[in-house]
Amino acid sequence: MKHVPITHDLVRALPKTDLHLHLDGSLRLSTLIDLSKKNGVKLPSYTEEGLRRKVYKKSYRDLPEYLRGFKYTVAVMQHAEALERVSYELARDNQAEGVRYIEVRFAPQLHTSAGLKMEQAIRAVNRGLKRAAGKFNRRSNVRKGKEPAFHYGIIVCAMRYFEEGYSRSLGRFILAHSYAPQNKIFAMASLELARAAVHLVREEGLPIVGFDLAGREKGYPASDHRKAYQVVHDNFLGKTVHAGEAYGPESIFQAITDLHAERLGHGTHLFSTRSIRDTHIRDRKAYVDSLVEYIGDRRITLEVCLTSNLQTMPRLNHNLRNHPFSKMLRHRLSATICTDNRLVCRTTVTDEVLKAVEAFHLDLKQLRDLLMYGFKRGFYPGTYLEKREYVREVLRHIDSRTRSGQNPPDSPTP
Repeated sequence: MKHVPITHDLVRALPKTDLHLHLDGSLRLSTLIDLSKKNGVKLPSYTEEGLRRKVYKKSYRDLPEYLRGFKYTVAVMQHAEALERVSYELARDNQAEGVRYIEVRFAPQLHTSAGLKMEQAIRAVNRGLKRAAGKFNRRSNVRKGKEPAFHYGIIVCAMRYFEEGYSRSLGRFILAHSYAPQNKIFAMASLELARAAVHLVREEGLPIVGFDLAGREKGYPASDHRKAYQVVHDNFLGKTVHAGEAYGPESIFQAITDLHAERLGHGTHLFSTRSIRDTHIRDRKAYVDSLVEYIGDRRITLEVCLTSNLQTMPRLNHNLRNHPFSKMLRHRLSATICTDNRLVCRTTVTDEVLKAVEAFHLDLKQLRDLLMYGFKRGFYPGTYLEKREYVREVLRHIDSRTRSGQNPPDSPTP
């Protein structure tokens, strides 16, 4: 492949994806401030500079400090209008930097404290994303085939753990099952969300493309949520699981086998023999080697979030070269670069891809493959044939740009 310098402008121009993108971690600061004033939510500061200094930092002491920012974002996202606005702006921000396919994930049950139902929250998010997609795809360059169209899907997140104060609906759910064991309550809540997702896809045609399990990994096993994942599996929804982020390789194996996971959120501990806690695993190295082979052979995709991992995992010592992405590359695993939380991590897809290029010395072919994994392994909301055509279209644009080194027409302003 002809040598073309991998610059910021080139990466920004190339079609990209973000398959691991949390809605409540990706607001514009200006919107957070505006919505807080409208809804009476108290913030530590009412300037963008102040919030960056006090809450949304470049680096964090620990995971609790990292998670602190979510209590403010979730608090302002309790009304349909706010959810629609935030979703619309998120799509526009992605469009402006060349991202052409996103899967926005969120836990709709966390947005019910002002009286919204889960399905109303999902509909509001879809309205915002749909409006942004329509606006972009009406542009002449898209209609003439000079640049790829923008598409999106929604992933709903079940939770491994929650408490009564998390939201009104979750509080009521706990009270309604006051004699049930804690893990059963979490499992029942996941099952309810799975059934709601399937209903909204079947009856309303909403582009809910996948189901996720998020939250506290250690001590809250994926196996508790088997029934929920069986429902979405039986109804052909995509399945991803936060796994290997805060626990070891056996958590990843459980996500794949018990929950039929086709993708893994983070998977950072995949290669860590030291993280294995199952005493029945005698030969840890052999176990990890077999797991890596299994993941590679079945093309199970890892949703890699570099900045997020640096901010929440002290063992990486704030050095990207310590990240297991280098081993993922060496083993030729299917991996795609994602932001996780654009606001909380203070990043963009362009920033994340450039960090991968620079830290792991990616050449143009590796960059091309990395970008294409995102399009190929996305839970695209259309038919299989439509997805194939879309992937071909994107590939033509990537190859055209990387051969010439020329940038496409200006992306839209958000």
